[in-house]
Parts: sequence; structure tokens; C-alpha cells
Amino acid sequence: MDIEHVRSRFIKHFDGTTGAVYVAPGRINLIGEHTDYNGGYVLPGAIDKGIMAEVKPNGTDMVRAYSIDMKDYVEFGLGEADAPRASWARYIFGVCREMIGCGVEVKGFNTAFAGDVPLGAGLSSSAALESVYAYALNDLFGENRLDKLQLARVGQRAEHNYCGVQCGIMDQFASLFGQKGNLVRLDCKTMDYQYMPFQPQGFRLVLLDSTAKHELASSAYNDRRRSCEAVVAAVQKRHPAVEYLRDCSMDMLDEVKADITSDDYRHAQYVIEEVQRVLDVCDALQKGDYETVGQKMYDTHHGMSRLYEASCPELDFLNDVAFDCGVTGSRTMGGGFGGCTLNLVKEELYGTFVGQAREVFAQRFGRQLKVYDVAISDGARRVD
Repeated sequence: MDIEHVRSRFIKHFDGTTGAVYVAPGRINLIGEHTDYNGGYVLPGAIDKGIMAEVKPNGTDMVRAYSIDMKDYVEFGLGEADAPRASWARYIFGVCREMIGCGVEVKGFNTAFAGDVPLGAGLSSSAALESVYAYALNDLFGENRLDKLQLARVGQRAEHNYCGVQCGIMDQFASLFGQKGNLVRLDCKTMDYQYMPFQPQGFRLVLLDSTAKHELASSAYNDRRRSCEAVVAAVQKRHPAVEYLRDCSMDMLDEVKADITSDDYRHAQYVIEEVQRVLDVCDALQKGDYETVGQKMYDTHHGMSRLYEASCPELDFLNDVAFDCGVTGSRTMGGGFGGCTLNLVKEELYGTFVGQAREVFAQRFGRQLKVYDVAISDGARRVD
């Protein structure tokens, strides 16, 4: 992201003066898929791609916002009835409304923003947009009234209440709490978190975007949630203290095998194993054992594909290509049913792997892969 580019557009579209510049990143999740709504652990990290915004109070009750990438300008008030029509502006409006609801005296401001986090690649561009404005408004109007966890919840509620997406909190949490050289192990049941060292010398992180968009992704996601809830309900009859699948063991699952469907059993098995994999990866990271990290990534992909049934032919194909090329770790990233694989690749294999993947993917599916290199970076911050 280029601060001079954002600043030049801000000066051009407003009064010729400058404001404060903020940035918030997108995120990856190294391991821990579909564990969040099951009360388990996730292991995300902020990345070196995100949203940059310049913001300056304008002395009115109006927000004047310019999207540099979309070349679109919107004005809106700060009352509940003032919601803009443009979908991108609703994210900013939602953050304003949620900040006001937290007692922050948000006033009108001018802003221009741009981003380099790829849209639709599962890197949470929406959370980056919410986080950059939550952080900025807290800095400019709240005198840092809210802590970072409160800001993450502001972003989550903005997405729920103004954008119609019932997201978890991991994406906003990673965007705000990210720390260069570390991933964050977040306990989604208690919201406790711990930084885990991630400094893989001699490795690179690369995302291969299949560009596959599964038409049934949202309904399939909801089906998986209901499946997990059905298992918890069955287990609770014997173990009332169980609140989430995270609290279940395989022994508990086997006890209720006759009371649930075979699909529910497989889905629950994946989640129980995935919760443990996150803990195993954390142990490996503390030892600098990236070979074990990579093996657990492959195990996650296998579970997502065979047990949770949340993969697709393109992602399975890319996972196989990675294995055949000797890539240390590879798995589908995100909810599944399309999107990206995340790959932990040794430097000396990088060129061969990416070239091979591009070639054979185009031959098999008739379209081009998108390739994104990412590095673990810091969370939301002021940068000017």
C-alpha cells in the first residue's frame, strides 16, 4: 500500500489539506477451520496486505467518503436512517453507528481509502475495512476509549447489523491484534489469546486462488453448523456440562454414534481432531518444527475434504499438486467449497511449485490460477 497514492487522492477530492493515515491488514488462518463456531481454537495472523485510509474530521455531521479503487464517492449522515446504498459505504457507516453505540462521539469526517488485499480470496478485506475505520475513529474521536477487543466486536457487529453477514470474530480480531513474526492462538470460547512465534526461515507462504465459487457455499456452511449442533445436543444428554464440540472427546462421540447420522459423526470427528491439531501446531511452532506444522496442514485438508466435505475438486487437485512437488504443508483455507489453498513452501521449491501448479491447473480446469505471496505483519495502526 502506498501512502502517497492515498494522500494525493485525499487532497484532490477534499479541501487540499491532509488528515491522519491508518492501515489495517487482511489475515490468513494457518490452521483451525470450522472450529470457531464450535468453541475451539484458531491460529490466524495479520498479513502484509490490507486497507489504508486517510481520515480528517470536517466539522459537520456528514461523512464524505471516497473509494479510490472503485472511483466512487458517497456522503451520508450519522443517524440510523442515513444508511448509504453503496455496499462498501455501509461497512463504514456500520462502524460509525456501532462506535456511537459504544459511547464514542463520532462526528463528520472526510476520508479516502484504498487496498491491496485481494477481493474474494478469503483474506478478509471486509474485516480490514471495518478495522481500519474502527481504529481511526477510536483514535480521532474516542481518545482511545475502546480497547482492541471492543474494536473487533464493533467490526463484527457492523457486519452483522449493516451488511447482512453473520461472521465470527476471528477476522476482525486478527486484523487488530496481529503482530509481525507471530500468529495469534485465539480461544473462541473464552476469547483468551496467546502469541505464537512464526518465523519460518527458508520458507514462504503462498496462496493459490482457484477462483472457484461454490454456489451452495452458504447453505452448505449452515448445514455444517446445524450438524455440529445436533451432535452437541446428543452428547449433552449424557454429559450436561458439554457446551460446544470443543468440549467433546472421541469417546463421547462414539457413545452417541447410534443416535446421530453418519454425516453428523464424520463432521464432528473432523472438528474434534482439528481442535487438537491447532494445539499440536502451537507446540511445533514453539519448537521451530515446521515439518510437523506442514504435516498437520495436510491432515487438515484431508479432514476438510473427506470428513467435513467442505472442499471441491479444484482445491483437492491443488493439494495433490503441492504434495507431489514436495511442498511442506498445504490445505484449503477458509470455509471451503472454493477459494484458496494455503501453502508453506521451501524457498528452493517455490519457483518450481508455482510454475507447475499454474501449468497443470490451466490444463485441467481451463482457467488461470491467481497467486498471492503473503508475509505475517502487524495489525491496525496509524502510519503517518
